[in-house]
Amino acid sequence: MAVYLLRHGETEWSANGRHTSRTDLPLTERGTRGARRAGEILRPLLDEAPFVISSPRQRALQTAELAGLSVDEVTEDVREWDYGDYEGLTTPQIRETVPGWTVWTHPSPGGETAEQVTARANAVLERVRGGNTVIVGHGHFGRVLAAAWIGQPAAFGVHFALVAGGVTVLGDERGVPQVKALNLT
Repeated sequence: MAVYLLRHGETEWSANGRHTSRTDLPLTERGTRGARRAGEILRPLLDEAPFVISSPRQRALQTAELAGLSVDEVTEDVREWDYGDYEGLTTPQIRETVPGWTVWTHPSPGGETAEQVTARANAVLERVRGGNTVIVGHGHFGRVLAAAWIGQPAAFGVHFALVAGGVTVLGDERGVPQVKALNLT
């Protein structure tokens, strides 16, 4: 049993560091190539057809399609962390008014709290434990999900970097949850 996290391929905003949650952007040409490459990486890892869950954002759905995955469920449960008023801004822009801001340590006015994102991640993990699953989603949510997998709070996600179009493998060693691979590209 394993959970495979596939972060969507590159978009214009992910390439330039703009926080993207609700804004529905397509993949760049580089993102398209990365999504196809992710499919090549996933194929030999999957012993059988996995259950595939995707965010409803076009960048995730395009990534799934280009990776050759058949999506079984499209759900807001795996959407990106909602950045609220900070949607479309870069961290340096936000820090002009909130020095030291990070999504891990500060609130996002009008958006989700770390606790809310953690609750979503835990609910998704409860649903997928016990079978091979691919989750096609986003960077910050995937980092929270990886932290939750190993029993850590959302803020622990700062220790993981999920690259656009990268595959992360969550599994276990004799029943102990572990991050088996990070950013296969």
